[in-house]
Amino acid sequence: MFGIRAARVVLPALLVLAPATLLAQVKVAIINLQKAVLDTAEIQKAQKELEARYKPRQDKAEVLQKELQGIQNQLQTLAGKLTPQAEQEYNLQGQRKQRELQRVTEDLQADVDRDRQEILSRSGTRMTEIVKKISEAKTLDVVVDVSNTIYFKPALDITAEATAEYNKAYPAK
Repeated sequence: MFGIRAARVVLPALLVLAPATLLAQVKVAIINLQKAVLDTAEIQKAQKELEARYKPRQDKAEVLQKELQGIQNQLQTLAGKLTPQAEQEYNLQGQRKQRELQRVTEDLQADVDRDRQEILSRSGTRMTEIVKKISEAKTLDVVVDVSNTIYFKPALDITAEATAEYNKAYPAK
């Protein structure tokens, strides 16, 4: 009888204390994965290379924009002074410039987006590997992205460490 009574008292106490004991053993870290990737030397170098590679096309788009603006200004300035044929010619020039500008801008944006996505995808995969290695070295049970976290102690943040480890493993060439 004493055994059953003791079990009725001890068992609920153990059930209440067990989750607290289990939670105390879980090791958690926080990372701002986006910042960790964007702060790497490889990404910063790639950004500069993208800017340099696409600068001529960006400049061309800006020239087209200025030419289009010039045509529009001419039409406004000479409104009522142009023959119908001259006005139509300005309108046709404007439409051609507008189409060319739109084509150049869309092609440029598509190419930049494609290259950027390729670079970020590769770097994201590599960063995931780095985070796994850090987690294993620190025997972490869980690494949570900061975007899914309401509050955390700054000591749990491994973002800078992940970026440093990434730069060691994948130096910018």
